[in-house]
Amino acid sequence: MSIPSTPPAPVPAPSTDGPAAAPSTDGPVAHGPEIPGLLEAFWAYETALMADDLPMLDTLFAPGPDTLRGDAVGLLRGHDAISAFRGGRGGAPARRIVALEVRALGAEHAAVVATTELLRGGRGQQTQVWRRGEDGWKVAVAHVAVAAPALDRRIWRVVGDPLLPSSRPPGEGPGSLDGESIAVKDVIAVEGQRLGGGSPALLDRARPAPRHAAALQTLLAAGAEVRGIAATDELAYSLAGTNHHYGTPPNPRAPHRISGGSSSGPASAVSLGHASIGLGTDTGGSIRVPAAFQGLWGLRPTYGAVSREGVLPLAPSFDTVGLLTRDPALLARAATVLLPEPASVLEDPVLRPVPGLEHLLDGEVAGTLDSTLRRWSAAARLEAAAPLAPEELESWAEAFRVLQAREAWAAHGGWVRAHREALAPDVGARFDAAASLTPADEEAARAVRTRAVDAISARLADGVLVVPAASSVAPLLHEAAAGSPVLEGHRARTLRLTCLAGLAGLPAVAVPLSTAPTPGGPALPTALTLVGPPGSDLALIRLAARLEGGFA
Repeated sequence: MSIPSTPPAPVPAPSTDGPAAAPSTDGPVAHGPEIPGLLEAFWAYETALMADDLPMLDTLFAPGPDTLRGDAVGLLRGHDAISAFRGGRGGAPARRIVALEVRALGAEHAAVVATTELLRGGRGQQTQVWRRGEDGWKVAVAHVAVAAPALDRRIWRVVGDPLLPSSRPPGEGPGSLDGESIAVKDVIAVEGQRLGGGSPALLDRARPAPRHAAALQTLLAAGAEVRGIAATDELAYSLAGTNHHYGTPPNPRAPHRISGGSSSGPASAVSLGHASIGLGTDTGGSIRVPAAFQGLWGLRPTYGAVSREGVLPLAPSFDTVGLLTRDPALLARAATVLLPEPASVLEDPVLRPVPGLEHLLDGEVAGTLDSTLRRWSAAARLEAAAPLAPEELESWAEAFRVLQAREAWAAHGGWVRAHREALAPDVGARFDAAASLTPADEEAARAVRTRAVDAISARLADGVLVVPAASSVAPLLHEAAAGSPVLEGHRARTLRLTCLAGLAGLPAVAVPLSTAPTPGGPALPTALTLVGPPGSDLALIRLAARLEGGFA
């Protein structure tokens, strides 16, 4: 029986307005053997893909945990994960098939390689391994490649190669950051560029900055250059990285998972290798959380140690300007440029994990905490800090929330009132809650903060606190729509961890780690933070590197 190598009946060509109804009928003649039923299944898949017919796509992909789908983002394992991905992406871009190759791989398997052409421009390729069973041909393995965008606006608002060169005068000799490139979070002023704060409405009314932020100028004077201005959550009021207006920056270390925010763009740029240094901010964890989700080294410095001049505020009594890198040596070099002389050298400090935080952690993160502490005990002394009662921690987190909200409203409330409809739903809801707080709420929260600082300092004593950087690994994209229960639950639990350093103004270094791999999936990034006394920033980086076998 001869099998046709084009669709059996005429169907309309794809529209450029979203997913198309069906592939074009002027498809190519397939090169390769005629394998009964295979091309009918292929064209049925292509029709379903262009129509975003999720039930049919589920039917045409092989069931079970061994089915694979890969693309430039990463690999999905198992039919259920692939189905969830398709259900959350809103359809595939409209395309046509321009070439087909078919190869038999034995009696029950075949490969189909299709050259694709996106209607928006650019060519790609799709490779599928099909398996024949009692219910026909099913895709067992698929890989999709498309032309990369000229500018990924999930990561960058403005980018260059470089966008701005180093400002180090030639006569001063080499700088300590020569050859390094910076992804600048879009809350930090770059001379001649507008500051957007992750908000199109704010960007529309912004004027070019007259000068660099002080921290950026310091890095440029040490020899670094600016690669570009990178994405942030709207007004930096989030920990997720799921910007409603520009999209979620990719997470190459944990594909199909969120990137972490609000320093999401710099983190993704560094993780992808687009830049070597991420210059961001950390108010409630916005350096530490993306570091944990993307396997990066991160520094939230001692409060006030790095100038915030030229930085869009969120909550000024908590805001810090921090760093993200792929290795501790560069983190130390960049921190040395930014920070004043160290106030604490940490001579053989005791590592103090904090009992009472375990209930906030997902199992895989708790397991990494335990295994890492056992490993670190060979290189440092461990001694548990005084336990934290749940009600005590709850009161601290609530005080942090209230103070952050009151300060955020003081910084942006007037603008928010005038542009409330322009805000993303989740960020708008936080500002609505902030607007409802009273001066009496703030006064009560400040009293709690004073007690919390004393209690945290007592637990720190002459040591270093060990605190998980985030309560979970990065949530999956399809579970993590902005404002979803998954994200809000993660935010609430993680803020109970990150508020310790925030309330007390202490430096914290995020140390990238990995969870244990599972039978159904790979190891995933997570992190612990080392929290030290004021001025111990550089000593914390050196300690973290020593514990992880880096430089001494």
